[in-house]
Amino acid sequence: MPNAQSKQPFLSVVMPVFREGAHLRGFLAAVRSSLEQCNLPYELVLVDDGSPDDTWHVITAEAKGCQALRALRLSRNFGKESALCAGVEHARGDAVIVMDADGQHPPSLVPEMVRLWRDSGADIVEAVKRRRGRESLSSKLGAQLFYFILNKLSGFHFRGASDFKLLNRKAVDAWLKMHERNVFFRGMTVWMGFTTVQVPFEVVPRSAGQSTWSVLKRLKLALIGITAFSSFPLHLVTFAGVIFLGISVLLALETVYLKLAGRAVSGFATVILLELIIGSLLMISLGIIGEYLARIYEVKERPRYLVEESIEPGPPQSSSGEISAQ
Repeated sequence: MPNAQSKQPFLSVVMPVFREGAHLRGFLAAVRSSLEQCNLPYELVLVDDGSPDDTWHVITAEAKGCQALRALRLSRNFGKESALCAGVEHARGDAVIVMDADGQHPPSLVPEMVRLWRDSGADIVEAVKRRRGRESLSSKLGAQLFYFILNKLSGFHFRGASDFKLLNRKAVDAWLKMHERNVFFRGMTVWMGFTTVQVPFEVVPRSAGQSTWSVLKRLKLALIGITAFSSFPLHLVTFAGVIFLGISVLLALETVYLKLAGRAVSGFATVILLELIIGSLLMISLGIIGEYLARIYEVKERPRYLVEESIEPGPPQSSSGEISAQ
């Protein structure tokens, strides 16, 4: 017979993991400690994104002593966004908390996020960066430039945004209906438009090791974010073609005038006019083609990720350390 605790909402904490074996035990202990303060049943959903170190062995060992821990091991490194998708798709909670496993998303903030969710009735609780923490000047400037461009082009506000969020089941189910192959999680949650409350936090240093986010990975994510939420880059080609067509008309008039005045080099007027007109038409044509490509871009139906093995211990863990009845 289900006890009273089983009727309470329960939480899923989703963590993409990559090369975190050195500090994962300590971080999971901190997360569990924070979840105990929520006095709700919970589960931990870890997704090993093809880590080449001992991360999966650490997860397996942790699962033996923690009934709440579920885990997926992807067949290779698909990237953080794909690993995040895997975790959210397998989460069973009434609320799903997404956080990084490198320690930069403080577990101590989890009880406050849960309190805001329950008290405010909001669909999403978003942890917003008050400070970005220690990083190079180039990384800070690059992030500011990216969010400035994305804010202007998309019309959404992304300043201080992070992947550290709590989504209720309605928001999770809506998110699962989006089947983009190029995933930008923080942008997709903003796009949904559900009621959102924010809680500030400061990015803390990594628990151990170094970030695996290279400049190329950051640039790729930035391009995905911009192209996924704005078609303006496609319009640029068309706009440029129209502008150059206007310039070509003015130059054509000047060239014709010089020809009639007898000051043009023989054959020069014809060549210039043809190049200007053809170049402008090509740019406009590319812009039109781009518009159609934007509508048929995601035609491949490959899965976002492949699971090699998984750990499925059973029902979610209660805050007292017991298994709650379902």
